[in-house]
Amino acid sequence: MPMDRSEIEELIKAKFPDAKIVIQDLAGDGDHYAARVESQAFKGKSRVQQHQMVYDALGGRMGGVLHALALTTAAPPD
Repeated sequence: MPMDRSEIEELIKAKFPDAKIVIQDLAGDGDHYAARVESQAFKGKSRVQQHQMVYDALGGRMGGVLHALALTTAAPPD
């Protein structure tokens, strides 16, 4: 069963309440998304650490219910 974009956003917001999140359904099938997540929590973290933090927020759904997620992360500018 595909995952709804609002569910992805809710999971990320639960972990990063300050996050600015933009989610795009790339194929219209609920299985292939692109997400841009900007949060203060990413300050001082490497890109890999930032992505791991988002995957953690998704609670193991990556690769299962959520088939593909093209992820872009950033800390807000000072």
